[in-house]
Amino acid sequence: MIARIAEAETECRLGEVEGLQVSMAGAEEKLSRLDRGHGQHTAVDLGIPTMR
Repeated sequence: MIARIAEAETECRLGEVEGLQVSMAGAEEKLSRLDRGHGQHTAVDLGIPTMR
């Protein structure tokens, strides 16, 4: 994504640069949330299936 941003900047496609930067910030935030939650798994009770 960094290479795509650099290419868009070189070719003066400023709208694309901004869109890519927003996407990259979102991806970085998501990765950060995943890293913070690492090792904090909790069990989820799915119940017992029943016959109808």
